[in-house]
Amino acid sequence: MSKQILYSDEPIGEIKLTADFLPSPSELAVKNQNTKVTISLSSESVAYFKGVAEKHHMQYQKIIRQLLDDYVAKQKNTD
Repeated sequence: MSKQILYSDEPIGEIKLTADFLPSPSELAVKNQNTKVTISLSSESVAYFKGVAEKHHMQYQKIIRQLLDDYVAKQKNTD
């Protein structure tokens, strides 16, 4: 940083407590159990997912897994 922060002893006014709205660490943990499978995909599809993954700094397998999970969730809601 080029500028140094200057602090003062001025009053900051009334302080209000805010309720904790963040989920606990256990709620943030991934709860889905994964099963490894072998699947053959078209080269075009894999190239697409790899390109998207590189752009977003992710693993392409995670993108495919999320796509399938979203599809399954939507299908469950239509039944």
